[in-house]
Amino acid sequence: MAAQQAETVQRAGLKRRVAVGRFTNSTPYGRLLQSPGQADPIATQASDMLVNALTSSQHFFVFERADLTALNAERLISEATAQNLVGVDALLLGSITQLGRRNEGKQGFLNSQRRQAVNATVEIRLVDVRTGRVFFSTSGSGEATTETGEVAGFGTRAGYDSTLNDRAVAAAIADTMTNVINELQQRAWFTDVLRVSGETVFVSGGASQGLRVGDRFRVETPGETVVSAQSGLPITLPGSVVAEIELTGFFGDAPDAEGSTARLVSGALPQDITGLRVTEIK
Repeated sequence: MAAQQAETVQRAGLKRRVAVGRFTNSTPYGRLLQSPGQADPIATQASDMLVNALTSSQHFFVFERADLTALNAERLISEATAQNLVGVDALLLGSITQLGRRNEGKQGFLNSQRRQAVNATVEIRLVDVRTGRVFFSTSGSGEATTETGEVAGFGTRAGYDSTLNDRAVAAAIADTMTNVINELQQRAWFTDVLRVSGETVFVSGGASQGLRVGDRFRVETPGETVVSAQSGLPITLPGSVVAEIELTGFFGDAPDAEGSTARLVSGALPQDITGLRVTEIK
């Protein structure tokens, strides 16, 4: 029982593919001196911070899509059979909605203190690239401060500290990470069957994606996609479980080109493996 519980915890570590798309600065801060068509440096920096935070979490394969016409391009990438760009499971869009600075100070007979503080709020949206639907939204807040003081003319005289903006935005992005990770980990992880050769099954994904020798997965046929009359959204019906496989080894020399070998534990695979999905056993 304890081993099964440990396996469940490890299953949550399987990596999803995500992309960071448009990131905007919705505040007037830093935009007044921009020329038309010039990229907002604060928004660009925030996008880089988000990519770094997602990568550092080690929960995702992260791809940049900031220069694509986000959703339609991503949908085409995800549905294409031969593209240089990799399709992803979710697209992250972000916006800095608050960025404010305040100065506070105290003046005494022989001493003075000055405190600078910057507050930032960041909104993150997760978009299903196949439907364009926003399925999750979260916000995070962060603050960065610095203090200086003088006594009888001795001490530090504070100037404008531009690094406070960076630190506040970074703290706000970090504040969103737990919610983003939890939401994406709840979405079903799956991969595909590459080929069947004798008793060996080849599937996409390897050790860098969180897979381990001995892991077991279900193999399902693709479910039919129907459109709901109530919501107008496509809904994929459950597929049929046809087999269970166990991983026996890995191949490939790069994280995005890894694969696994597996053996059949139960069931049988059809001759036509097109559309078969390898899914987690929960």
